[in-house]
Amino acid sequence: MKKKLLKALAIGALILGLNAMPAAVDANSLSNDASDFVLLSEVVPDAIQEIRYYSTYNFVGDRIDGYTEPVALMTREAALALKNVSDYVMQHGYRLKIYDAYRPQKAVDNFVRWAEDIDDTRMKDYFYPLEDKTHLFEKGYIDRYSGHSRGSTVDLTLFDMSTGKEVDMGGTFDYFGVKSHPDYVGDLTEAQLNNRKFLRDAMIRHGFKPLETEWWHFTLKDEPYPDTYFTFDSNTKSVKADRHSKKDKHSKGGK
Repeated sequence: MKKKLLKALAIGALILGLNAMPAAVDANSLSNDASDFVLLSEVVPDAIQEIRYYSTYNFVGDRIDGYTEPVALMTREAALALKNVSDYVMQHGYRLKIYDAYRPQKAVDNFVRWAEDIDDTRMKDYFYPLEDKTHLFEKGYIDRYSGHSRGSTVDLTLFDMSTGKEVDMGGTFDYFGVKSHPDYVGDLTEAQLNNRKFLRDAMIRHGFKPLETEWWHFTLKDEPYPDTYFTFDSNTKSVKADRHSKKDKHSKGGK
């Protein structure tokens, strides 16, 4: 009985906390217009893509809403900047490996629903072994809105072309914990620290800014849509459809 009461109180506190949170955006900040987005594979063809939220190997354990193809999308500006990063790291024997880029708002909503279900801990051992799921919101691991939905943020690592393996960063993508902080030292080796630094320096050098809590997360410093959260699905069709629509509008306007 006591355990049930504590569980009910935890759920109630979580729901109240969510309801008390001020809305970060309003309806005017949401957009379904994909006309300024591109397929990352077309702009950065050398980057490897392993879109984790299209798969079931992620902290939720299911394919995430809005990921209907295993493709990465970004705003045109962000993709062009990332191409410069790709060219730079390739000169040093690496390729970029992309885990996530544009993230539809419905995917973020999916994360929120998962976080509210405190009984679903299928992936705890892999992604948050030291964290209590009831604290994911207050610690900032889950939020109602994400910079990824603005189209100029990317999660990535380095792939070593000489070994054919991912570079050892001393931690895995989407691990919830201090070990993911870029400045974490702890039990990391000198090589792991240098690998993190190389990725960070390469991204900053080409116009991206890092996140203090995730070594893999970077946002274009001068992102074109800093106040817009996009809602279209992450797939080829979304980009192609709006691209043709935009051309049609220009064509009609020229007559």
